Amino acid sequence: MIVYGVALLSLCLIAGMLAGETLGVFMGVQANVGGVGIAMLLLVFASNTDRFKTLTEGAAGTGIQFWSAMYIPIVVAMAARQNVAAAADGGLLALVAGVAAVVVSFALVPVLSRIGKNTDAAGGEN
Repeated sequence: MIVYGVALLSLCLIAGMLAGETLGVFMGVQANVGGVGIAMLLLVFASNTDRFKTLTEGAAGTGIQFWSAMYIPIVVAMAARQNVAAAADGGLLALVAGVAAVVVSFALVPVLSRIGKNTDAAGGEN
């Protein structure tokens, strides 16, 4: 029942967007401030609380788990696209900073991977 997952996702998105718009008004900014992030947090909390336990079990739970898992990559992709468009309008320095951030992130993957392996060897949880 993916429909329940979509319903919960849409409710969280609407609540998050309203909260982001309200935050923007209070901060004096003519933009949504963190609405998608707030929606993501609401979805994570809602899908893991006892109040929605009946929705997260059985066939309905599969839909909610699916959309909970899909929401974060979708949001990251949307944000990345907006950042690239803004960087292209911002000039060469913004593009260089964006490329440098990506290169540093890729370079840190092996370092973080080694840290994770050391934790596993020491008896820590993964």
